Amino acid sequence: MQGNLTALLITGIIVLGVVLIGFLSGRDKTNRSSVEEWSVGGRRFGTLLVWFLVGADLYTAYTFLGLTSTAYTGGSLAFFAIPYTIIAYFISYFFLPKLWKFSKNHKITTLADYAKVRFNSKFLSFLIAVVGVLMLIPYIDLQLAGIQDTLTVAGTGFINVKVVVIVSFLLVALFTFFSGIKGPTYTAVIKDILVWVIMLFLVVNLPIIHFGSWGAMIDKVATDSPQLLTIPTSGPKGIPWFLTASLISGLALFMWAHAATGVFTAKSADALRKNAIFLPLYNIVLILLIFLGFVAFHVLPEGTNPRFALLNLIQVSYGGGVQGLAYATIALASLIPCSIMAIGASNLFANNIYRDLINPTVQPAKLTLITRCMVFVVIGLALVFGMVFPSALVSLQLLGVSGMVQIFPAIVFSLFWKNQTKEATIAGLLIGLVVTFTVYATGKSFGIYEGFWGLLANVVVTVVLNPFFVSKVKNQANPILDQLFGKQKGDLKKGA
Repeated sequence: MQGNLTALLITGIIVLGVVLIGFLSGRDKTNRSSVEEWSVGGRRFGTLLVWFLVGADLYTAYTFLGLTSTAYTGGSLAFFAIPYTIIAYFISYFFLPKLWKFSKNHKITTLADYAKVRFNSKFLSFLIAVVGVLMLIPYIDLQLAGIQDTLTVAGTGFINVKVVVIVSFLLVALFTFFSGIKGPTYTAVIKDILVWVIMLFLVVNLPIIHFGSWGAMIDKVATDSPQLLTIPTSGPKGIPWFLTASLISGLALFMWAHAATGVFTAKSADALRKNAIFLPLYNIVLILLIFLGFVAFHVLPEGTNPRFALLNLIQVSYGGGVQGLAYATIALASLIPCSIMAIGASNLFANNIYRDLINPTVQPAKLTLITRCMVFVVIGLALVFGMVFPSALVSLQLLGVSGMVQIFPAIVFSLFWKNQTKEATIAGLLIGLVVTFTVYATGKSFGIYEGFWGLLANVVVTVVLNPFFVSKVKNQANPILDQLFGKQKGDLKKGA
């Protein structure tokens, strides 16, 4: 299908304008003065900026395109995105403020840093960093796929899509290298405002255009395709899959490097508590977007590629102006999360692999430069991987969720379990990863989300082995644990 030149021009102008703002936000040289300043903005972001930043982290082009695609093919299975974010925000209210306070006191900028300090273990830190980087590459690839799909629909017949995608991601890499976290933060404000305005316009307007009203659309779906409104009771993706996918995805959400980066930018623990309360507002958009998958099912011709469901629905419903605004919103929802993800992955590699294992005596200025330069490596790897293995991206990202949740016991349990040992934690993490990848490779998940089996094995191994090593923790003075948990008697007297 031929693209629309007006839509393409509007998309290009908006995206380039936002990228320029990303560059301008990094004018102050202090943004590049240290890893802490470049990667987490010196921990000075208030509630609203953190809300926009974490929203930009978590609600990406893959969210919008993927949900409508899933609804188009799998119906109500797409609704698993709603309970999983609610689970994530609920538990984040209790553990993120404690993690933030400890991280601020020790100038921690990654979850791997936290594990290193908490357990006094560079090996555990290394494992978490490797998992974080490897699992994040396919996620960045999905942002690549999002902008590639958008430009394909908007620009077919006018541009070489692959060239424009490469140029777009290199521009993002440049402004990320230059501006650090401030670039994606200030551009995230624009992106999220567009998401709310444009997506709400689409979800209100498209059912009216094609069915006359929302009620008529629901009646049409209920009459002609009732299977879209129910979750299968059997098969590889039935109710057990829905429940376990929601749980595992919720537990994994803040284990991702880019989500943790957003958390560490906060200026206070209260900012994180408020975000846990208000971030679920994004679910309003998600719920309604899923229904657009049902609209696309009835409007688009049979045989339409599901990954283009939302884009093609926009294309057949509107003229160039609205198309351009919608495509620009989706393109920004690809590029800005990519920037934050690149920061998270670069930070893990530079701090927890290069500094801790390769060059422990590296000077802060050199470490900052290496961290910034890693952005080009991360985005370059994602570009190459995405173009060589385009069909594997979605399945690898889903595997990434199962992989990332394996660090949950190492991070969240250890915030509340004083006697948790590094030996048991490392063993649990390794077993969890082995079980997860084995289940994924063999396809023997028995209708359960793969990561659930891995996490179950992880927790069992950690709990069973911990008593064998706990004497080391109990019998040694540990100022780190005293800071994290407080000295029992003294803290009780002080009302801690």
